Amino acid sequence: MAKNSLTRRQFIHLGTGALAATSAAKVILQPRLLSAAPRPVPPSDTVRFASIGTGIRGCEHLEASLHVPGVQCVAVCDLYDSRHTAAQEAVNNPSVPATREYRSILDRKDVDAIILATMDHNHRHIFEDACAAGKDVYCEKPMSHTVEDGLAMVETAHKYNRMIAVGSQRVSSILYAKAKEIYDSGKLGEVFCIEAYWDRNTPSGAWVYPIPPDANEKTIDWNTFLGNAPRRPFDLVRFFRWRCFTDYGEGLGGDLFVHLLSGIHFIAGINTPALRAQSSGGLFHFKDGREFPDLIETFYDYPNCRVTLRCNLNNAGGEFIGFYGTKGTLIIKDSTLTYRPEDTRPHPEDYSIGGWPRELREQYLKQWQSEHPDTPPLAASVDEQGESYTTPPDYSDTVDHQANFFNAVRTRKPVVENEMFGNNTSIGCHLANFAYFNKCVAVWDSGQKRIVKG
Repeated sequence: MAKNSLTRRQFIHLGTGALAATSAAKVILQPRLLSAAPRPVPPSDTVRFASIGTGIRGCEHLEASLHVPGVQCVAVCDLYDSRHTAAQEAVNNPSVPATREYRSILDRKDVDAIILATMDHNHRHIFEDACAAGKDVYCEKPMSHTVEDGLAMVETAHKYNRMIAVGSQRVSSILYAKAKEIYDSGKLGEVFCIEAYWDRNTPSGAWVYPIPPDANEKTIDWNTFLGNAPRRPFDLVRFFRWRCFTDYGEGLGGDLFVHLLSGIHFIAGINTPALRAQSSGGLFHFKDGREFPDLIETFYDYPNCRVTLRCNLNNAGGEFIGFYGTKGTLIIKDSTLTYRPEDTRPHPEDYSIGGWPRELREQYLKQWQSEHPDTPPLAASVDEQGESYTTPPDYSDTVDHQANFFNAVRTRKPVVENEMFGNNTSIGCHLANFAYFNKCVAVWDSGQKRIVKG
């Protein structure tokens, strides 16, 4: 064989070496100054807020607020009385006023903003009342329970010129900011394929929350909880495990798809709904009376790429987003970001010429090398090194997301995940559920602003 001809084994070795060359030490990202450390804030700049909804996520927000400079919780509200105490404990202040009636909070002149962390189906009317009362709103994800709700909420926010943030906190994460920096640099080349999943495998992860022993018709305002939902007899399962039921939540779409879509939209610079969606899945394990599936996979069509999402409540796969570009691959797995460049330098054909006679193979390789004098076959490798990043062990993107919102309240400069961004990702959740329950292709009709069967 000629001196410069390559065997199959040599090509395999070459490919392995190229991949190994892209490895890099993991860099621990440093939090930005916005919420990294407390610092004095003039009393005139202090943002006074109230939390409407102080369940699981509501209390997490209250605890996070203790790490955001220049904010003060002045009231809490929930329909379950014991959550009043939980909220006061979360802010280390037993004297914070607590109520079931959110309108009494909106009447207060010392409330600048609210954190809205109720069940999804109650978002719209509280959001609209808060905007009309001159309050800025941090609304937990998904922003809306229906397409109609989301459109009305956007209109209301614009009518009253309010600062809005929607609560998919990954949008404010230092890890996702680094991912966007890499994406925007062009290192990935053209990205046509994006895949993501978020899988869990515990009863709690499937919303099978324990019911507190003091929960009853006296300690819970059931009728207000129902709101515009169909009338039903008092039901503790529906109150505490509301994500399982279509009357109140959006299932895996509203709980986890919205996080994945928000992260994808932020990194890729997308701020429109998908064109259409197709879903598959089923209710396989948690057959406890719930109406949403415990496994759903959705394929989305966007103008310039395709996105595949999966949520599975029967395996602890964790959180993953992958961007597969023509020049590189970007992976976010839980709290780690990895970039790996593709080897796009010229290479001689290594497969089909295996069926050629030796003379023709050598002739081809000689010709190839003469046409690529700067890329000898065995010297071909990627120029760039891989990159890997992670967040500090105690990092909280919820704190950063809150800090961005409260900064918007002060400066009147919108956050990235404002009402338009939040509504577009919510529409993605509605598309997934529409396709699943109707067993059809769900199409976003941008002219009529509604979902139709494809």
